Amino acid sequence: MDRSRFENSPIGSLVPISGVDGRFNIAYQHIAFVADPLGTEPQLSGPTWHAVGRARAALARLDQASRQVPNPRMFLRPTLRREAQSTSALEGTFAPLEQVLAADASDQASRSKELWEVLNYIDAATFAYDAIETGRPFNVGLLENIQAILVHKTDSETQDAGRVRTTPVAIGSPTGSIEDARFVPMPPGTSLEVAVRDLTRWITDAPSPRDPIVAAAMAHYQFETLHPFNDGNGRIGRLMIVVQFILDGLTSEPLLSVSPWFEARRNAYQEHLAEVSASGRWDEWVSFFAEGVEASATDVAQRVDRMLAVQSKYVALLQEAGARGLVRDIVDTLIADQVITVSMMTSRFGRTPTATGSAIQKLVELGILTGPFGSYGRQYIAQDIYQAITAPAGRVPAPSDALIAEQKPT
Repeated sequence: MDRSRFENSPIGSLVPISGVDGRFNIAYQHIAFVADPLGTEPQLSGPTWHAVGRARAALARLDQASRQVPNPRMFLRPTLRREAQSTSALEGTFAPLEQVLAADASDQASRSKELWEVLNYIDAATFAYDAIETGRPFNVGLLENIQAILVHKTDSETQDAGRVRTTPVAIGSPTGSIEDARFVPMPPGTSLEVAVRDLTRWITDAPSPRDPIVAAAMAHYQFETLHPFNDGNGRIGRLMIVVQFILDGLTSEPLLSVSPWFEARRNAYQEHLAEVSASGRWDEWVSFFAEGVEASATDVAQRVDRMLAVQSKYVALLQEAGARGLVRDIVDTLIADQVITVSMMTSRFGRTPTATGSAIQKLVELGILTGPFGSYGRQYIAQDIYQAITAPAGRVPAPSDALIAEQKPT
């Protein structure tokens, strides 16, 4: 950690740390950065406020898109899976998105360690959103619960799992040692526990009027700089962005997926966070953050619109074929689960495997599903919806001529 970069920070201070690195059994003496508690909203430039305004407008459009259907939560599963894959990849845990989307239709015994860890994020985020929806307070205890779920049955499920860390951590160390780290966060102890508690209170009890986009940018910086857990800080910090937008009433559904945008700009993302600590200048970071929120909200809204268009096409095909009953029930699940098996649908709808297999075959004949795929020939895929989810950011397929034709009045 470069002392000269951080020693004159106006929003934090360096403190000496020492100990024995248990991984190498080597004594160390180094420094760590202690961030000051967050205060009032900083002074920002005109262009940054314009970026903040665009971000708010994009979130409003996403919220409007989700309200087009009676149950907007059906979009949560695909959005959350995409976020889970990307937010984990940003932290160095990679499982292909195709495997994440097909996880429920695959044999659990074949899941890799990386895939299990990505799926843990889905469980942790679902827990967080349900907790907020049911009125549970946003506090340190909730964050600890989220972290415990995130690291469950992974190498990071240590004695510190589910609680604020009791050991120092090093960020960006090529060797894993503290002395080689790019950044060393606040040392463990009572002060760290108090700092995390102060942050959760700052998020929920605004000291003065503030813009929710700016507040989320500040809180995200603070959480990542404190780095309060032994693992999962990046993933939890990005999850907190969505939670904070819900708490501040900026969005009604947790559909925003920010990690793909930040993953594509990993170096800039890390550098912006470090520069706030070094200089205390919020402007560049808030502008970067707002740009990411705007782009992410626009991207998810496009995916929602595409999935709605595909669903309209499916309904038209079913009406034309006179298909109803179990066939229609399965189609209604395809936005949430794009990769299905006969056994999945049999269990979900309580029908016989024969009836379910016949319904799935009818959907194959109509071109709604393709397959079977997989090593055992069990998986069927709703390709149109699948492509809407897996397309790279900014390249979501527009409704095809076939989709448009199905929606034209006769």
